[in-house]
Amino acid sequence: MVKVLLLGSGELGKELVIALKRLGVYVIACDSYENAPAMQVADSFEVFSLLDGDALDIAVEKHRPDIIVPEIESIRTEKLFEYEKKGFQVVPSAKAANFTMNRRLIRDLASKELGVRTAKYHYATDLVGFKNAVEDIGLPCVVKPLMSSSGKGQSLVKRSEDIEAAWKYAIEGSRGDIIEVIIEEFIEFHTEITLLTVTQKNGPTLFCPPIGHRQERGDYMESWQPCNLSTENLKSAQEMADKVTAVLGGAGIWGIEFFITDSEVVFSELSPRPHDTGMVTLSGTQNLSEFELHARAILGYPIPEISLERAGVSVVILATVGNPENPKYTGIEEAIAEKNTDIRIFGKPNTRKYRRMGVSLVYDDINADMDTLRKKASACAAKVKVN
Repeated sequence: MVKVLLLGSGELGKELVIALKRLGVYVIACDSYENAPAMQVADSFEVFSLLDGDALDIAVEKHRPDIIVPEIESIRTEKLFEYEKKGFQVVPSAKAANFTMNRRLIRDLASKELGVRTAKYHYATDLVGFKNAVEDIGLPCVVKPLMSSSGKGQSLVKRSEDIEAAWKYAIEGSRGDIIEVIIEEFIEFHTEITLLTVTQKNGPTLFCPPIGHRQERGDYMESWQPCNLSTENLKSAQEMADKVTAVLGGAGIWGIEFFITDSEVVFSELSPRPHDTGMVTLSGTQNLSEFELHARAILGYPIPEISLERAGVSVVILATVGNPENPKYTGIEEAIAEKNTDIRIFGKPNTRKYRRMGVSLVYDDINADMDTLRKKASACAAKVKVN
């Protein structure tokens, strides 16, 4: 039996575990807190800080997995190179995990080495350098920690009086031990997409139909598939995705974000794992969800094709208050009373304000009106209350 060590056990990890279990895989879920979502469906689990290199070594030596799957950014990534040298398969590769968990590495790779179109950007490690970078980039600009996830520490700076607050917020939202931020030109775009890209061990690189998404506070709020793009823009995004993933190497699914402007496609972010906006695929928009695709790719199983089956939308269900334990949910019965609707509750053991606790899912035939579906999904999510 294939054994997978999952590093990070959030809601995306939970769906991946379910997909792996359906293929007969033994999964050990790891995270820094007990009863994390993926632990609830895994064969066994370990609780430790994934930034603790010694603890990582102990877990790997104890379980001797066939495959090591990073599911979050905050990991002692240099250890992954060591494991790869020892013969462990790291998904999609140690290089990919190391580069994409640090915005400096992936942005410099895309922009400077591969010539991919990105927003203009600078880095800063102190407030003075930060202010100089903002002055050069100009307002408005986007500020992000080099290492973070789910929009933590990210802000849009519109006024000079907000600059110091943005610096403080970015540092407070940083993950890991890297205290550095990236300052980016604000791109005037009409659409923001995720292009789920699948690299394979023994097959061609495949692309899912593009997913449109909307963010607030730097975090995903809703996503929809398909998102209509011109043939030219779709080809441009696919070419950039293929170029970056080929250099990073390995097999698995990648969530690659792009800004679509009136004149071009701009590379934004890349995650070497299932993407939060890809939860819309749980509504059956594709013949295989992003989690099933990731499971097949890392196991080296064939993926004959990726096909669009129907239109779908996902909208997040957020906590509005903090609850230290045992969150309660109301309104689920009402939310799923209408046809073609569903709810996924992640099973997180506690809440905090704006924490993502679940998603609503709605779907219809491929030619359905997307604006109508989006309103339906938002109404569905609003019926579920987290207390």
